[in-house]
Amino acid sequence: MSDNKFKSGFVAILGRPNVGKSTLMNHLIGMKIAAVSKRAQTTRKRIQTVYTDDRGQIIFLDTPGVNKAETKLGEFMLDSATETLKTSDMVMWIIEPSSYIGTGEKSIVEMISKAGKLPLALVINKCDTADEQQLEKTETLYTEYLNENGVVVTSVYKVSATEGTRLDDLMTGIYDILPEGPMYFDEDTVTDETERDIAAEFIREKCLRNLDKEIPHGIAVIIDKFSERPDGSLVDIEATIICERESHKGIIIGKKGAMLKRIGIESRKSIEEMLGIQVNLRLWVKVRPDWRNKTSYMSEYGYK
Repeated sequence: MSDNKFKSGFVAILGRPNVGKSTLMNHLIGMKIAAVSKRAQTTRKRIQTVYTDDRGQIIFLDTPGVNKAETKLGEFMLDSATETLKTSDMVMWIIEPSSYIGTGEKSIVEMISKAGKLPLALVINKCDTADEQQLEKTETLYTEYLNENGVVVTSVYKVSATEGTRLDDLMTGIYDILPEGPMYFDEDTVTDETERDIAAEFIREKCLRNLDKEIPHGIAVIIDKFSERPDGSLVDIEATIICERESHKGIIIGKKGAMLKRIGIESRKSIEEMLGIQVNLRLWVKVRPDWRNKTSYMSEYGYK
């Protein structure tokens, strides 16, 4: 690649839940934008981030984990991943070391196949959890399956998002694949997400990490107030955590408010790191039964 050719394009990040898509994207751009947890549905809508250097500009499109849709929210997430492929210049499919191809992976192959002949980078994440022999078996298994289904793998990378292993090779490979193009965003742009959006994601992330297994799936977060004080001393944020049941509300608040306080403390720390200023954060909890199947509520909570 000639140094004087500016490369640019949109890269769709696909993968089933919990393979490390958001962790990888956060590491590649060098800033935490997307919420990260071990729970499914951590990423619910497409998150766009931008990486710019002398070689060009990469716009990453982090999509929700591909899974069977059981609610209208699930359908929204699946549609979001499918629609993202239509505007992408290449696909980066994140997988884990594995000895078999599951139903979720097969669904992704079908999505990629329907999207047309987009360049495909197969990224085997969590390479720190497997030996080289297992990684080679995973590569062979997936490339053969993709070829059988009419999808050609452009390149394969073995990385560890958590440890930052071989990420430079991945970035170089992406630039090799992307076409020459314009600078779509100012070089200082990192994301089109607003600070309000990111703050809401951080609060939801802390809920995901602290609450019982089933509760986080029924949680949304809306920012009611986000304002910096005139003297610039701090930012006041008021947010509401939405849940689906009264029993869930009690668990989120916790005994004598202990759980809500913990979520607030952890959220405030992450938001302060993002903003670089002190934050006064106040949280409330409201019940909206079955909101994940009601389009009016979904739209109000940002899932449009």
